[in-house]
Amino acid sequence: MIPVTELRYFADTQPAYRILKPWWDVFTDYISIVMLMIAVFGGTLQVTQDKMICLPCKWVTKDSCNDSFRGWAAPGPEPSYPNATVLPTPGTGPTGIRYDLDRHQYNYVDAVCYENRLHWFAKYFPYLVLLHTLIFLACSNFWFKFPRTSSKLEHFVSILLKCFDSPWTTRALSETVVEESDPKPAFSKMNGSMDKKSSTVSEDVEATVPMLQRTKSRIEQGIVDRSETGVLDKKEGEQAKALFEKVKKFRTHVEEGDIVYRLYMRQTIIKVIKFVLIICYTVYYVHNIKFDVDCTVDLESLTGYRTYRCAHPLATLFKILASFYISLVIFYGLVCMYTLGWMLRRSLKKYSFESIREESSYSDIPDVKNDFAFMLHLIDQYDPLYSKRFAVFLSEVSENKLRQLNLNNEWTLEKLRQRLTKNAQDKLELHLFMLSGIPDTVFDLVELEVLKLELIPDVTIPPSIAQLTGLQELWLYHTAAKIEAPALAFLRENLRALHIKFTDIKEIPLWIYSLKTLEELHLTGNLSAENNRYIVIDGLRELKRLKVLRLKSNLSKLPQVVTDVGAHLQKLSVSNEGTKLIVLNSLKKMVNLTELELIRCDLERIPHSIFSLHNLQEIDLKDNNLKTIEEIISFQHLHRLTCLKLWYNHIAYIPIQIGNLTNLERLYLNRNKIEKIPTQ
Repeated sequence: MIPVTELRYFADTQPAYRILKPWWDVFTDYISIVMLMIAVFGGTLQVTQDKMICLPCKWVTKDSCNDSFRGWAAPGPEPSYPNATVLPTPGTGPTGIRYDLDRHQYNYVDAVCYENRLHWFAKYFPYLVLLHTLIFLACSNFWFKFPRTSSKLEHFVSILLKCFDSPWTTRALSETVVEESDPKPAFSKMNGSMDKKSSTVSEDVEATVPMLQRTKSRIEQGIVDRSETGVLDKKEGEQAKALFEKVKKFRTHVEEGDIVYRLYMRQTIIKVIKFVLIICYTVYYVHNIKFDVDCTVDLESLTGYRTYRCAHPLATLFKILASFYISLVIFYGLVCMYTLGWMLRRSLKKYSFESIREESSYSDIPDVKNDFAFMLHLIDQYDPLYSKRFAVFLSEVSENKLRQLNLNNEWTLEKLRQRLTKNAQDKLELHLFMLSGIPDTVFDLVELEVLKLELIPDVTIPPSIAQLTGLQELWLYHTAAKIEAPALAFLRENLRALHIKFTDIKEIPLWIYSLKTLEELHLTGNLSAENNRYIVIDGLRELKRLKVLRLKSNLSKLPQVVTDVGAHLQKLSVSNEGTKLIVLNSLKKMVNLTELELIRCDLERIPHSIFSLHNLQEIDLKDNNLKTIEEIISFQHLHRLTCLKLWYNHIAYIPIQIGNLTNLERLYLNRNKIEKIPTQ
């Protein structure tokens, strides 16, 4: 038999799984333990005590022992009972009935009557209780042992407990409480002039956003809100970062199916069916547990008697235990039916964090589904606090805050100062490559003039950029940057040059068209990727102070928006990566151009529209397909032209009209096919 000290194993398969057991599973497990104790107690009694005690019957009526004769008289006439057989008994007197049977005969009769005449329910009652209890326990804990579900449950519990105990969870939730009690924005810690603007900065930004972007939400434009983050040491930060990755992978894996839900449903249904079965047959057969049992067996050749009256010593106790057992099974079954109703009544394959989103600052916590949702519903039955703390690791906002803290721990001010360099324009430059964000310490480099951000995903420019009073140039290479409203207000007033390199045109942030003081814009990427490829750059019309525009792309013609801004452009550079650029008549409208670069545009002749730009001082037609330059005579009308670059082409000769360009100071003809230079 199973020792009582080990019974708790069945109720708590593993300590970590307790949090996945709702109250009804715990209740039924303890009921199962009591049933198991009944089975152990009854089985122990049945093994240690006499199973049945039998005596021969002297008065038999129709194969049953007749106990209506209560006395014994002196020898005389035989009783006149019909069909009765009176067996002679040695001795005389009313002192009792004596039998000439030895102990072995009694034992044999007891064993034969127990085996053949005792009802099977009374005989095997403890073992039936044990069997049913073990089946109940197996059904309750099967999902913890089945390989396809146990691995998910074990992994989930492991991650859940780590998330619950993580210092980042406590810090993130405490920040939410601080934000609710003190909603003062982080930007209020900036200098006095920025404090005065903070109350109206959102209105200013909206007023200057182009009409194209006003139809879009602030999130679509990349303008976001932010609150302060706390401090976390490096080790805790790395552990929390690893937890975020584990939660992402686990969620992806578990949300694919619902095997845990289906298995739990099936084992609950099995327990309900078994409950009905046990109640039906137990109530029907319990009356067969009797103390007196008549036993008629053909043993006259061995004992001289055929009918015996037997006593089942454990019958009264078994009847009490059976009644108690039936009560326990009824309670067990009612709980199982409640569980089944709970599963059928509620949508357990969907879990919403709506209440947590409303209570915390993490409004981006996603809803989950399938097995992930079901396990969270079970956790709520144990303690809803687990789900609340676990939700922190489902939030991208929380992950971004953690990423920022880890970044700040890694990139100290001293380390950043070591990466400062002087560029070709003798400006102080910082290049950040493949980081998870912008370290906050960057904004302590007040002397910084050029900031380059390359391959930094989901970066957000914070209000603290206003500390970089000398910042005039910003590079965004494959970096889809968002910006907070106070930071945008600062860049609108201070940024002069912006370089953007992209793969998808959607990577161009719409907020750049609010930079009213921007003078230089460099766009590098595929502008012909979609049918509506120019809709994103239509905001160029809002850049009234733009003087320099560089496009490095694969255009077949100049967008209309480029022509529209050309009225105030001083320099236009188009590097077309070898794609043929046609329809250049729109250049005529750019009357203020002083520099024009058409590089790798597959031009076969010099565009005639250039000759109308009388303010041109420099023309660069590098790396085209020019074979003849007979049109060079028309350059004499460009009286301010001092530099002409026709290098890297296929020019075979130089027309003698080159001598008419009296103001020309620099002429580039290298890397052509020229064999003879005219004297002019």
